[in-house]
Amino acid sequence: MAVVSPAPDPPTQPQPSFAARYAELAVRHSATRRIDVVLRSLDVVISATALLLLSPIALGIALGVRFTTGAPIFYRGARIGKSGRIFTMLKFRTLVPDAESRLGPYWGPELDLRTHAEVTGLGRVLRATQLDEVPQLWNVLRGDMSIVGPRPIRPAFFEELCAEIPQYWQRLVVRPGLTGFAQTRMGREPSWAEKLAHDLEYVADRSVGLYLRVVLTTGLRVIRQSARGLVNVVVGRTP
Repeated sequence: MAVVSPAPDPPTQPQPSFAARYAELAVRHSATRRIDVVLRSLDVVISATALLLLSPIALGIALGVRFTTGAPIFYRGARIGKSGRIFTMLKFRTLVPDAESRLGPYWGPELDLRTHAEVTGLGRVLRATQLDEVPQLWNVLRGDMSIVGPRPIRPAFFEELCAEIPQYWQRLVVRPGLTGFAQTRMGREPSWAEKLAHDLEYVADRSVGLYLRVVLTTGLRVIRQSARGLVNVVVGRTP
């Protein structure tokens, strides 16, 4: 008796990734406002000017990283951008080589604790002065980020936070920012839900006035934190 082979299963359509499903929601809710064109113009002007003025310092930092701890000069990390687009965020490398592979699974207080042991000598200075974030101005100029917006987050953590906080995907309506409303109002201790409330307030009320207020507040905060951070580095305290 002839053996009849079972019919093959019909081909299945590939399922969109978690981030892609939320990206569809973000795209449907992210109709460009007139103010977004103005804010994008401010992003270009500020990032281009800052890159030009800081280029000698950036070159010195790049050489310092290269000659003290070798390559690579930059940290490159995947982040979730506007409408769920994944982009590569740049920073000057402040950790010993391959530290990211060891730190990748961690976040929050555990990440902070483990990161401290991986920071290089030059990296402590860069973190204290926040000069390690200068390359992100290139991300702003490219259009990956804005000067002001929710802080960019890793794709894996985005998935976890969306599971915990159903409204978290709404951050994808705008570009992530070099600074943000939440950072100017609170430190790192408050919960993700509290930070999200401030981020969504900015998303809803974004304007030139609010944008410039966040930029000014951030500038003053960076000056204070940099001075305090440098003192901590000099006296050997943990920033």
